[in-house]
Amino acid sequence: MSKKDIIFSAVTGVITGLIIWRLAVYLNLPRVFGLPYGLAPLIVPNLWLAGIWFGHFLGRWLKFFTQFGKYAAIGFTNAAIDFGILNLMLAYSGINSGWAYPVFRGLPATFAVAHSYCWNKYWVFGAGKSNGGKKELAKFVIVNAVAVSVNISVASVIVNYMSLPNINPQIWANIGAVAGSAAALLFSFIGFKIIVFKKYHPDVI
Repeated sequence: MSKKDIIFSAVTGVITGLIIWRLAVYLNLPRVFGLPYGLAPLIVPNLWLAGIWFGHFLGRWLKFFTQFGKYAAIGFTNAAIDFGILNLMLAYSGINSGWAYPVFRGLPATFAVAHSYCWNKYWVFGAGKSNGGKKELAKFVIVNAVAVSVNISVASVIVNYMSLPNINPQIWANIGAVAGSAAALLFSFIGFKIIVFKKYHPDVI
């Protein structure tokens, strides 16, 4: 694991931890394992480092994991930024529904995509010297859009056409959401690797 990996893991981990901490306070979430959310800025960077180290470890046998560990960390950081900005806008505006909500939902998502593009290009896939310009960015946005469709489709199939006995509908809905997110995460990673940044990583997997 390089010095860059360590520094970037720490930076994105602290960002994610800070957002988790403030979101938990704002939403009054119950503690996890009895730990105060104020520890998140310390715990999350270590989780990111551990995950990326493990990715490098598995990468000895399959290169896929070397990048995927970093990609997963960026994915969680993007989600934190997305939810953080959304809730900040909701908190200061007092608007939780209606015509303004799609705008509030779209702006954080757009910022998260831009954030994701920068980190994936310059860190995860090491394509900082690319000259793809607008075409590369367009491919990135398209892959993200398709990944969203994959997310929704997988989650919807699980929630609407599959079930387990004696399980709370709200819990099942969240299980579907998690499965959809996992499918989208894998799809977008492969899409970025073989479509957006293919030139810099011909060894697809």
